[in-house]
Amino acid sequence: MNEQKLMSILGLAQKAGKLASGEFAVQGAIKSGKARLLLIASDASESTKQTYRDQAAYYKIASYEASSKDHLGRCIGKARRAAIAIIDDGFAKSIVSLL
Repeated sequence: MNEQKLMSILGLAQKAGKLASGEFAVQGAIKSGKARLLLIASDASESTKQTYRDQAAYYKIASYEASSKDHLGRCIGKARRAAIAIIDDGFAKSIVSLL
């Protein structure tokens, strides 16, 4: 995986308003059907990972483990993030191609 390209795409998605971050925003995007892709931090706790994986599976959303909480947060200019939901098909496809 190319970390620099992932960082760039996530930054662009944040500026375009095409991602949700933070526990409540991510869960809302998943439950509303807006989420197209779910990125889960590899250093999140096992229970957090399992919760997000279960939600993604139930709502039929692709999910991947990527990077650390610190790195995901830095990519979007925010504090540590355990998960990020991408709500745009184009950005989601670009990220999947990197993963």
